[in-house]
Amino acid sequence: MDILSSLIIVACILIPSLKVSIAGDTIVLSQSISDGMTLVSQGGKFELGFFSPGNSNNRYLGIWYKNIPQTVVWVANGAINDSSGILIVNNTGNLVLRQHDKLVWYTTSEKKAQNPVAQLLDSGNFVVREKSETNSEDYLWQSFDYPSDTILPGMKLGWNLRAGREWRMTSWKSPNDPSPGDFYWGLLLYNYPEFYLMKGTEKFVRVGPWNGLHFSGIPDQKPNTIYAYNFISNKDEMYYTYSMENDAVISRMIMNQTSSMYFRYVWIEDAQNWKLYKSLPKDNCDNYGICGAYGTCVITGSQICQCLAGFSPKSPKAWNSSDWREGCVRNKPLNCTEKLKDGFMKVEGLKVPDTTHTWVDQTIGLKECRVKCLNNCSCMAYTNSDIRGEGSGCVMWFGDLNDIRQFDNDGQDLYIRMDASELGEQEGNKKEVIIIVATTIAIIFGMLSIGCYCICAARHSITESSDIILGEYRGGSEDDLDLPLVDFSIIVTATENFSIKNKIGEGGFGPVYKGRLVSGQEIAVKRLSRTSGQGMREFKNEVKLIAKLQHRNLVKLLACCVQEQDRMLVYEYMTNRSLDWLIFDDTKSKLLDWPKRFNIICGIARGLLYLHQDSRLRIIHRDLKASNVLLDAQLNPKISDFGIAKMFGGDQTEGNTKRVVGTYGYMAPEYAADGHFSVKSDVFSFGILLLEIISGKRSRGFYIENHSPNLVTHAWSLWKQCRALEMVDSNIEDSCILSEVLRCIHISLLCVQQHAEDRPAMPSVVLMLGSESELAEPKEPGFYVKNDDGATTSISGQTDIISTNEVTITLLEAR
Repeated sequence: MDILSSLIIVACILIPSLKVSIAGDTIVLSQSISDGMTLVSQGGKFELGFFSPGNSNNRYLGIWYKNIPQTVVWVANGAINDSSGILIVNNTGNLVLRQHDKLVWYTTSEKKAQNPVAQLLDSGNFVVREKSETNSEDYLWQSFDYPSDTILPGMKLGWNLRAGREWRMTSWKSPNDPSPGDFYWGLLLYNYPEFYLMKGTEKFVRVGPWNGLHFSGIPDQKPNTIYAYNFISNKDEMYYTYSMENDAVISRMIMNQTSSMYFRYVWIEDAQNWKLYKSLPKDNCDNYGICGAYGTCVITGSQICQCLAGFSPKSPKAWNSSDWREGCVRNKPLNCTEKLKDGFMKVEGLKVPDTTHTWVDQTIGLKECRVKCLNNCSCMAYTNSDIRGEGSGCVMWFGDLNDIRQFDNDGQDLYIRMDASELGEQEGNKKEVIIIVATTIAIIFGMLSIGCYCICAARHSITESSDIILGEYRGGSEDDLDLPLVDFSIIVTATENFSIKNKIGEGGFGPVYKGRLVSGQEIAVKRLSRTSGQGMREFKNEVKLIAKLQHRNLVKLLACCVQEQDRMLVYEYMTNRSLDWLIFDDTKSKLLDWPKRFNIICGIARGLLYLHQDSRLRIIHRDLKASNVLLDAQLNPKISDFGIAKMFGGDQTEGNTKRVVGTYGYMAPEYAADGHFSVKSDVFSFGILLLEIISGKRSRGFYIENHSPNLVTHAWSLWKQCRALEMVDSNIEDSCILSEVLRCIHISLLCVQQHAEDRPAMPSVVLMLGSESELAEPKEPGFYVKNDDGATTSISGQTDIISTNEVTITLLEAR
C-alpha cells in the first residue's frame, strides 16, 4: 500500500493535470487541496479543483459538473501561473489559496469557527461551516453568495439587504480568462426595483420590475415543466431564484461577454450536449431605450419604433431614417398651472417604462393612485405595482418615459398623462378615421364607375409606374369592373415572353414566372393553365379576396390580366420564393436556422389569424401548405394563393361542399372525407405545416425513409414515447431553443387533432406561440395510422394511396 501511495504522489508531481479525488467532499484543518487533486460532492454531481480555461496556461480554482465535460460553474477570483496552487482551511474558518508564499485569494467571515470544514454540496455550492452545523443560514461562507458567470438552481440574484451584499451574475472576460468582465446581471434598487443586463455602467437590457406574476418585460414567463421561479422581497432580502421541477433535469443560466447575451441551457443526456432553452436579448426590442422617450417598440411592426398616441418624432428626419434615439415629444405640451384639467390615456399590453424615477405605495389602489398622480404635475404615468387578480398597489413615474415595449397578446396597462384637449382630439381623430374608412369602402364597392385602375392605383405602388396600362375585359358581368387590370403586352415584355429561364415555380393551377417592369420593379406572374381546375370563378375569387386584404403576412396582389383564354395574376415578387423551395432542400434548408423558422411560424399564424378573425369578412383559405407560403428578402412569410378560399360574413365559421379542393397531406379529415370545412380545417393545415417546418420533412412520402405512413403518425408516436425532439431537423439542432421547439411540437399536435372541436382556434394558437402558458394534452390526431397488422389504413377506412405530389386536388364530388 505504501508503494502504491508513493506512485500516486509521483504521478501527481509529474502529471499536474491528473486529478485525484481526496477525502470525498470535505476538507478540514489538517488537509489541503493541491493542483491535480479534487473534491467530489456526495452524489457525484460536482467536482472542485484546479483547471485551465480555453487556451490559457493559467490555473484557477473552480467547480464544474463531474460528468459533463468542460462546464465550469464557479471560479475563485485569482490566477496561478503554474501548478503550485494549494487551497487550505485556516484556523479562523476561512479559505486561503496560495501559490508558494504568495496569497492569491481568500475568504472573509465575520463569524469565528472552532472546528471549521469546507464541503462541496450536491447543489454545486462550496461552503465553510462548523463541523456540527448543517443549517444553511449559519454557514460561515458559501460560493453561492459570490456567483461568477453561472447561476445554478437555488442560487440568488439580487440583494442581501441586511448584510449590504449583492448577488450579481458576472460574465468572464473571455473564454480564456474567467476573471470578471463588465457584462453582468444585477438588481438596481430603485423605489420600484428591477433587473438589468448591464455593460459597465450602461444599461443594456431591462427585464422590467416584478409585477406579482413575472417581470414586466418577460410576459411569457409562465409556469413550465422545466423549472419553477420565484421573486422574494422583504426587509432583509430581495432576490430572484429558481428550482428544477425534476431533479433529473440539469439546467443552468450563463452570461457570455463575447456575445453580450444571457442564456439558459438544458443538458440532453442522450445527445451529450447543452441545448439552448432561452436567451436575452431575444430581439431588437429587448435592447434598452432603442425607441427613445415616449417611443414604443413593436417587434411585429414594419418599423419597430412607433410614437405613442398623442406624440410625434422629435426629429422626423432621423426617425424616418430609423434613428429613433431622440424619441418622441408631445403634440400638446402639459401646463402645470392647469394640472387638474389633465387626463390619462390608457395604453394596454406594455412593458412598463424604466423605473429609475418612480414612487411606490403598496397600500393604495388604482383610483387613489390616479388622484395622487393628477395632483402632482411631475407625474407622467401610473399603474398598479402588482397585477395579480384585480390589481393592487400604486407606482407613479416622474420625468420622460423610456424603454417601453408593446406586446401583441400580453403586457401591462399604463395610464399616461395627457392634456385634456389632446385626449379630446384623439377621440375626434378616431371618428375622422372611421369616416374616411367608410367613405373609401363606399367608393371602392359602390362607385364602380371610378374603375379598377383607380382602385389599383390607390392601393398598390405598381401603378405609380407608367408600365401599368388599363386593360379591357369584355364578356363579363358588372362585377368584373372590380378587377385591377394590366395590359397583356406589359406582362409579355416583363417575363421575356414567358421565357423558361424566368419560370420560378409550377402549381396545380399553372406556372409562375418572374418578371421585371421597365421601371425596374420585380413581379411574379401566375399564369393559369387553360387545362387547370381553376376557372374564371376561382380566378375572380382570388382577385377579389386579395384586393380586399391588408396584412404584412399576406401576399400583395398588384394587378391581373385577362386576354381571351389567358388569365394571369401579378404579385409582388418574393426574393426567397416559397417555403417548400427552402425547407425541403438539404442545402437550402441550412439557411433557415431555428430563429428564422420560428419567425416564419409566428408570421403564418398571424396571417391566418387575420383571415379568420381580423379581416372585414371571415376567410377560410382551404389550401394552406408550404408551397403557398412565400418568403421575402428578410424571410418574412406571406400567405398566398386564394383561388379556392371561402369568404364568410357575420358569425359564420363553417360550410359544406361537394366540390372538395385542396392538397392531400394538408386537408383535415372532416374536409377530405365529407366536404365539411371551417376555420378549424385551416388550423389542421397549419399544424401539418408546423410539423414540416420543425422536421424539414414533407407530410406525405415520409414513410419511405422512416417506416411511418406520414409525418403526423411519426410525430404522434415520438410524442407518446417522450422522444419528440428526435423529429427536429438536424440543420437546426445547434440553433434551436429547446422550450420553443417543444412548445411548437405540442401546439402542432393540438392543431392536428382528429376532431375539429378539439383543435384550438387561431387566436389561441397565436397566444400559445407567444407565451409559456400551460398547454392541454393533445388527443389522437387525424390520419394517425395504427399499424397493428402491417396494413396501412386512412381515417376514412379506405386504402391510403400515398402520393408526394404537392399540386392542389379538385374533386367534383365528396368521397
